[in-house]
Amino acid sequence: MATATLTAGSAPAPAMPVPADHISTRRVIAFLAMVFGMFMAILDIQIVSASLAEIQAGLSASSDEIPWVQTAYLIAEVVMIPLSGFLSRMLSTRVLFTISAAGFTAASALAATATNIDQMIVYRAVQGFIGGGMIPSVFAAAFTIFPPSRRAIVSPMIGLVATLAPTIGPTVGGYISHAMSWHWLFLVNVVPGILVTTAAWSLIDFDKPNLKLFSKFDWWGLAGMAAFLGCMEYVLEEGPNNDWLQDQVVFICAIIMTFGAVLFFWRVFTAEEPIVDLRAFSNINFAFGSLFSFVVGIGLYGLTYLYPVFLGRIRGYDSMMIGEALFVSGLAMFFTAPISGILSNKMDPRIMMMIGFFGFATGTWWMTHLTADWDFYELLIPQILRGCSMMLCMVPINNIALGTLPPERLKNASGLFNLTRNLGGAVGLAVINTVLIDRNAFHYARLSEHVQWGSAAAQQKLQNMTVNFEQTAGLDASKAAISKLSGMVQQQASLLSFMDVFFMLTVLFATLGLFTLVIRKPAAQGGGGGGH
Repeated sequence: MATATLTAGSAPAPAMPVPADHISTRRVIAFLAMVFGMFMAILDIQIVSASLAEIQAGLSASSDEIPWVQTAYLIAEVVMIPLSGFLSRMLSTRVLFTISAAGFTAASALAATATNIDQMIVYRAVQGFIGGGMIPSVFAAAFTIFPPSRRAIVSPMIGLVATLAPTIGPTVGGYISHAMSWHWLFLVNVVPGILVTTAAWSLIDFDKPNLKLFSKFDWWGLAGMAAFLGCMEYVLEEGPNNDWLQDQVVFICAIIMTFGAVLFFWRVFTAEEPIVDLRAFSNINFAFGSLFSFVVGIGLYGLTYLYPVFLGRIRGYDSMMIGEALFVSGLAMFFTAPISGILSNKMDPRIMMMIGFFGFATGTWWMTHLTADWDFYELLIPQILRGCSMMLCMVPINNIALGTLPPERLKNASGLFNLTRNLGGAVGLAVINTVLIDRNAFHYARLSEHVQWGSAAAQQKLQNMTVNFEQTAGLDASKAAISKLSGMVQQQASLLSFMDVFFMLTVLFATLGLFTLVIRKPAAQGGGGGGH
């Protein structure tokens, strides 16, 4: 009886302890909602690129005005990304992400209702600026709430979204605009945006706001940063097509950019609470990770631009055909993401990056042999190499740059890290466009020397083409033959300029692959643990 009484009155057995790396289901769902929001924000950078002709027709815009549908988004986003770190500390991740998701959704709906190009530019700028706050928040949350033991799952996920979204953007946009209308490029964001906004407000509980920072907000620093980054984005976007400083608007923007940079960096080093905290670069891993992120931006946005331009300019493809030809890179990224996550726990990150950069170099070297007949199957191997290499680079770069920072540095550092990738893309596109234009003119001049009247081979070719036109059409055969020959020379010059760009990229990626040998092996992952 005593034994029974003792047993009945004894304390219940203690509950099983919660594992140190346990993450609540609430936070996992909140993080997945944030990832989807980031996917929408990054996708919208490129979703309009394949459908600009349809938007131009719908808004009765000129050829000079329509590029601003994309440029306005990029300029606004590049200002918001570094600013988001300060805003996240001041307002909290929950408030900033909810406002960003709601504002992005509202601006998307407004863009679909635009009736002229001026309205569209304003709505796209608002969409890019507000939506830009979602991107760094996801990177910061990933390395704040998830312990190092979960990084093999989380890092490939955010790496996949950051690289897959701009890669498939033209494909998705092409399908939507062909199947429905260009308005749906923006309307597709509305329902998912409402769901993301609701989930963010209901579930995010990672941190608390610090409203005292508002009184220390550096308005001069913000003005300098906006002038610096916004004008730099414009100069890099428009410079190659307008002979750089020979164009008055580009020249004025370059001056504003210079003064903005001086003001911005002066405030960064003197303000009590600077808009952007550059101290993260004192962490050697973060500094190297940002450098590699810059180069990945060149590969990501540069090749996303080059392949469609080649297929459109040389092969004459429309947006739908380009999308169908280029979906392979997205598939390669998707299937490589889990593999790169597993490898990140088993392999030296320097080796992973080396393999990735050499894979990039192999793919771009392959493209130095292209001809005017290259199609889906000829582009298959370079696209697979690009997709796989992108994921092999991104995962270790994310871990090196953000995985060892203390939690209090992560929000600002995440904005800087994402900024380097976007700036890499902007600089890369500017250089690529400049090289394409200059080398095309160079090759056209050189090739033209061989098709002048003094060339026996050129005269024989022209004569044969004239005979063919006389037999097949009732045209002025001589003029038609000259026009055809001139087109052939222009096409060949364009092909040679593409080869030059791909060779330049090959040298860049191979050099970075070798450079990984001289950096220090990163320390074991620490930094943000779960539950901060």
